Amino acid sequence: MISRTDFEARLRELRRSFESQVENVSCIECKDCKACVSCTFCRSSERLVRCHYCVGCSDSKDCSHCHQCKGCQGCTHCIQSEKCTSSAYLIRCFELTNCSYCFGCVGLTGKDFHILNEPYDRKTYFAVVKQLSKELGIESRR
Repeated sequence: MISRTDFEARLRELRRSFESQVENVSCIECKDCKACVSCTFCRSSERLVRCHYCVGCSDSKDCSHCHQCKGCQGCTHCIQSEKCTSSAYLIRCFELTNCSYCFGCVGLTGKDFHILNEPYDRKTYFAVVKQLSKELGIESRR
């Protein structure tokens, strides 16, 4: 039997050991990355799994071509977004799922062409995003 005290101490040690891991595993051409697994061509990222061409990202899985994203899963071409899932072409979004072409949105599911959670037609969306990106100093990479 393991006592509560022994359990807590061993769990703390396991977490400390895991969090201090910095070696990449099965990565190809990743630069300045830490604790990434099965990634290719990522840069300056940490704790990515099966990500490709991501830069400055952390704690994400199955993403590609993302920049400065955190905690995303299955996303592509996203910028400065957090905790998004199965989405594409997001800029500064938080907790979106199955969305594309959203800028500054929070908590949306299955939406396209939204800015600050408001819908826009495609043409207007791109015009507003161009102007906002310039003002906010965001390189859209589109």
